[in-house]
Amino acid sequence: MKIKYLLLLAFWPMVSSAQSVKTYHVKSPDGKIDASVNIGSNIQWSVKYNQTDVITPSAIGLVLSNGAVLGNNPVVKSNTTVNKDESFSTPIYKRARVRDNYNQLTLKFKGDYGVIFRAYNDGVAYRFVTSINNELTIKDEEANFNFADDNQGFFPLVNDYRNKDKFNTSFEAHYDNIKISAMKKDVPAFLPVVVSVSDQIKAAVMEADIEDYPGMYLTNNGTGLHGVFAAYPAEQGTGGYSSMNYVVKQRADYIAKTSGTRSFPWRAVVISTEDKQLADNDMAQKLAAPSRIKDISWVKPGKVAWDWWNDWNISHVSFKAGINVPTYKYYIDFAAANKLEYIIIDEGWSSDTDLNKISPDINIPEVVAYAKEKNVGVILWASWFATMQQTDAVFDKYSKMGVKGFKIDFIDRDDQFAVRSLYEIAQKAADHHLLVDYHGMYKPSGMQRTFPHILNFEGVKGLENMKWGVDNQPGYDVSAPFVRMLAGPMDYTPGGMRNAPKGDFRPVNNNPMTQGTRTHQLAMYPIFEAPLQMLADNPTIYMREQESTDFIASVPTTFDETVALDGKVGQFISLARRKGNTWYAGTMTNWDAREITIDLSFLGEGSYKAVIFEDGINANHNATDYVRKELTVSGKDKLTVKMASGGGWAARFEKQ
Repeated sequence: MKIKYLLLLAFWPMVSSAQSVKTYHVKSPDGKIDASVNIGSNIQWSVKYNQTDVITPSAIGLVLSNGAVLGNNPVVKSNTTVNKDESFSTPIYKRARVRDNYNQLTLKFKGDYGVIFRAYNDGVAYRFVTSINNELTIKDEEANFNFADDNQGFFPLVNDYRNKDKFNTSFEAHYDNIKISAMKKDVPAFLPVVVSVSDQIKAAVMEADIEDYPGMYLTNNGTGLHGVFAAYPAEQGTGGYSSMNYVVKQRADYIAKTSGTRSFPWRAVVISTEDKQLADNDMAQKLAAPSRIKDISWVKPGKVAWDWWNDWNISHVSFKAGINVPTYKYYIDFAAANKLEYIIIDEGWSSDTDLNKISPDINIPEVVAYAKEKNVGVILWASWFATMQQTDAVFDKYSKMGVKGFKIDFIDRDDQFAVRSLYEIAQKAADHHLLVDYHGMYKPSGMQRTFPHILNFEGVKGLENMKWGVDNQPGYDVSAPFVRMLAGPMDYTPGGMRNAPKGDFRPVNNNPMTQGTRTHQLAMYPIFEAPLQMLADNPTIYMREQESTDFIASVPTTFDETVALDGKVGQFISLARRKGNTWYAGTMTNWDAREITIDLSFLGEGSYKAVIFEDGINANHNATDYVRKELTVSGKDKLTVKMASGGGWAARFEKQ
């Protein structure tokens, strides 16, 4: 009887006759989160965590091109509820399995549409569904996230309108820690965003499963956040950087034309009572469509020796370094010696717009054959535009040659055309057993579960920004794990070996520095989620810094378990991950020197050999200064970690 009573409470409908509003509730399995759905003249949803208002009543709906609004004057035909508590395998992820435990309410309305609401222990999500025979033209979507107060938040604001279009963007921005009211109405934020509801509670707004639909941005609506969407491109053409982008020159008066029978993207709010919970969250996986690739045995995550960030600047060799065969054989030898799975041949091996026009200085079959002898895979860079023009022929040609995948760049959009294209490219890449890295300024939204061979996405203000210089990168480094990483893996491309304290940093293109200490860079490998993880610096310097390289090379890129240890958005992050019997841990701080305590109870039983890298005593003046030490520890121990300004700490724990 008790179980039935609890389930009844989880889906309790209430009627307010005075306002002719019917209210439905769906509660999280632990009962702490309560999502209310008010059906009156429109559909409004709200969310409480215990007694705290997280989302106040917020209208939702789909606006059709004929003027109808799915959500206006709704008439409920049926309401059904379900409880689910299952798990699914996640072989290319930060843990081996994900628990999928939620209560679900489905409301179906007259007019052949409905809304599904889910309440998890860590958040709430909803999506529209339609069962209409004809194609739908969606003029707009009404998506609101209202708050009781003018809360502070972490907002990545669009700051680089490309082709004078605010929806042509790189999805790269530091987080403005401002009140909602301080957001300019014509400057949208891209997802995810994090809002501080109270001193303890944070709400992260995100989306998932956006197939055949544009991505959502957020603006200030006066009482909270309002979803805005890129209109469908009516006219497109080449432009942008080196004319390799496919840019929008004119947009239509609708956001999507799509099947009338479908599920629309999930709108989700992740709720945390401790910041560290945001750094270890599975909402994007739970809401994503299941894998469409039946056999993923050919999908091999790993680390990559990368050429572009270090400007091919190897030295002490007998040949001229550049985009040529001797240079890439050098990278391959380095990768093989350090058991790295791949190298990337980045921009310059072919025409930016024609992947069949190959530079005369490079012989791709020769490089691929040499790499195969060394058990190293080769991944090729390509622009999105060039890939779109030649997808079938190029994928067939290079997969037969032995190329392992493509790093696809300069997407810079997530309107419906772009999203549809990336799903099509992903499927064709899978058909040819090619890995994909959507590096080109595009953010994930669960697509990595649907297509497990998409190993990484950019949409992050990563290390490349050090080549031209930005302020407060360490502050961003300890913000992104709580915000951007909610959406999925991020192609930050860490591993710089020329490390600089705050006052000494300067942008240098061909010998780029990083902001912060050496151990700050090392800690990125266990902290940043990336099944395809780059080593951004050049092999020559890695070989001179073999002690650091050995640690980087030892860190896996997928894991069996993840534990967020501690952290505060924008201040510091501490996280541990397990692969087999070995744990890897990292801690980073912003520009503030910091001392924290790490509880090793995550190790469990037994003793471990710990290999630890920590900031040296002079790291505030020489950011390359670090100390490596070994000791024996157990889960009963606690370690004091002292980090310099922009510092870090990294460790490997091997079970004895």
